Amino acid sequence: MSIRFPRGLYGITPDWADTDRMLAAVEQAHAGGMAALQWRRKHGRPADLRAQLLALRQLSLELGLLLIVNDDWRLAADVDADGAHLGRDDGTIAQARMALGSDKIIGCSCYDQPGLAARRLTEDVDYVAFGALYPSRVKPGAVRATLDHIREGSRLAAAHDPRPAVVAIGGITPDNAAPVIEAGADCIAVISAVFEAPDIRLAAARCTALFARGS
Repeated sequence: MSIRFPRGLYGITPDWADTDRMLAAVEQAHAGGMAALQWRRKHGRPADLRAQLLALRQLSLELGLLLIVNDDWRLAADVDADGAHLGRDDGTIAQARMALGSDKIIGCSCYDQPGLAARRLTEDVDYVAFGALYPSRVKPGAVRATLDHIREGSRLAAAHDPRPAVVAIGGITPDNAAPVIEAGADCIAVISAVFEAPDIRLAAARCTALFARGS
């Protein structure tokens, strides 16, 4: 059965204003095997954020790397990104699909709620994300998901063809990701353990290797 989102490391950008630093880090993570990237910025002037996203979009096209925009499907459509990731307060899947088109990727946060995932899977999403699996420095107050939530999400996704992916997020590192992948996660979404690592390429490669081991 085909899958609607690439299996492997799903990098999420840190909230860096330094665009040159971000572009260099993304190149290194891609060299380590990163399969897709989500641009996630919460702070900054709209004009500066858009300029950074456009630069990242150009790089993603050069690398052949999927680029997903966090929260803002309007901005994703504006820069012709590969898709958008929606949280509970980011509008409806139908709105995003209408704006982005049928060929773009839409993913959504399902937190610790398989029931929410079941509903979203009927709304033409390409992946459902559960987390935080582990304590998260980026979102210390995030609800906690479990490996059972990953297993149930995987079971729910398997009823659809092509199959939406199951993404795990929150405090994931190369050292603790293996049980999450074994539970059924198609992708691990990682910020700090890759982009704050002393060697970004090596950290990405260690994450990527976990999927090769489980193939």
